[in-house]
Amino acid sequence: MKFVVDAQVLRDAIGKVLTVVDRKNTRPILTNCLVRADKTKLELIATDLEVSAKLILPARVETEGSFCINTKNIADILRELPNEPVRLSVEGGNLLNLSCKNIDYALTITGSEEFPQLTFGNNASEFRLKSKQVASLIDMTSHAISTDETRLYLNGIYLQQMEGKLRTVAIDGHRLALLDTVEFIGGSKNLDDGIIIPRKGVAELRKLAEAHPDKDLAISMDESFMFVQANNDYFLSVRLIAREYPKYQTVIPSKTTFGFTTDRNSVLNAVKRIRILSNEKTHGVKFAVRENELVISTNHPALGHAVEKLSIDYTGKAMEIGFNAKYLVDSLGVLNDGADVTFEFNNELSPVVIKAVDMPHFLGIIMPLKL
Repeated sequence: MKFVVDAQVLRDAIGKVLTVVDRKNTRPILTNCLVRADKTKLELIATDLEVSAKLILPARVETEGSFCINTKNIADILRELPNEPVRLSVEGGNLLNLSCKNIDYALTITGSEEFPQLTFGNNASEFRLKSKQVASLIDMTSHAISTDETRLYLNGIYLQQMEGKLRTVAIDGHRLALLDTVEFIGGSKNLDDGIIIPRKGVAELRKLAEAHPDKDLAISMDESFMFVQANNDYFLSVRLIAREYPKYQTVIPSKTTFGFTTDRNSVLNAVKRIRILSNEKTHGVKFAVRENELVISTNHPALGHAVEKLSIDYTGKAMEIGFNAKYLVDSLGVLNDGADVTFEFNNELSPVVIKAVDMPHFLGIIMPLKL
């Protein structure tokens, strides 16, 4: 087989599939990507059997064929090549000849018959979302995905269709992020019961949406996989987490007694400053709420203490609430710059609800920290 492809085009495509590859996989073939030359295009496919990616890119194909090559190795080589056409050829045997200007490589390859057979679509259940919409769903909620591998059902984003909306939820036991998308038509029966997209699949989906910012994403699924494609040249297959998602609604207070409003930038920047002297393990900061004033403080036995006062709109009873500063920064960081935010609560130990005045379909919750 023989084909010619632009170095930058191939470099970008290999870079996209490289993050799918699990370099620690015990099956050597899964450290490879499948390269298939067909008529006027090139297909690159990589998988770890949980997340799979396929990219189609233009190429000048002289002779069709396919092979598998170590993904990291070819990525490292392409990173150093000039932005010139790259000629690749296999003339029998297990060597790939790669030439670019006056640079030549002979690389060991593997037969494509060893690579797993993969599926990248299920047209029967297809619906569409704007790529910017998908990116927003992920950006607003992914910070609350759990990293606790013992609770697999929390290691992803929960997606559910309800009342004409697409709801996205992430929860890790300490915080929750929830976003409803109002412009949603169609969907899949699988979404009625909800699906859990694993953390790695979420990251690859975000990358796909970013690569096609002004396109619709075609999404379909079956009982085990979610399939996404953009522009008929970038495809994902993600194995869903086959667990029941917890009843996250029980965490959301049915009503709150107290609350205050403040500028998002002011409280976010204050927390960032105060957290510098917080405990390295708990990242604990204290909110002392009193009439029209918020005092943010922390105390480190070895480093010292810090205090900052902010003006707020509050007339309830005075109380003190402890927070993990990292959770505060994450939750406030996804909100719009300069927006007004509200903190709603019932007492010092109840869940604290964070809302943005200009984002009525978003809800954040942080559990207080005992200090």
